[in-house]
Amino acid sequence: MPTYDYRCTKCKHTFEVFHGITDETPRRCPRCKAKARRVPAVGAGLLFKGSGFYITDYRSSSYKEKAKQERSSESGSAGGEKKTGKGAGDAGGEKKPTKGKRDPGGSG
Repeated sequence: MPTYDYRCTKCKHTFEVFHGITDETPRRCPRCKAKARRVPAVGAGLLFKGSGFYITDYRSSSYKEKAKQERSSESGSAGGEKKTGKGAGDAGGEKKPTKGKRDPGGSG
């Protein structure tokens, strides 16, 4: 059963009521007993505390050792070689603008 938020029409007091979805019974304010109307709920907020949770937090010790060795070998190498992000379809040429055609992404 969900919790619903209600606000009194007379004193404007806001309160929560736990009842079924199909329950249509009119609600009354617990303070002044006047009629109350249902208001949109704010929803649940999430609060994450701490340093965070990462996929590497629960790795095995053998994985951590291999990763440490790879990091030390990468930093110790001469490093003259640089990787580029060009794929097979990216030959380094420029894109030619097309006249009269719109960008399907909606940017043009």
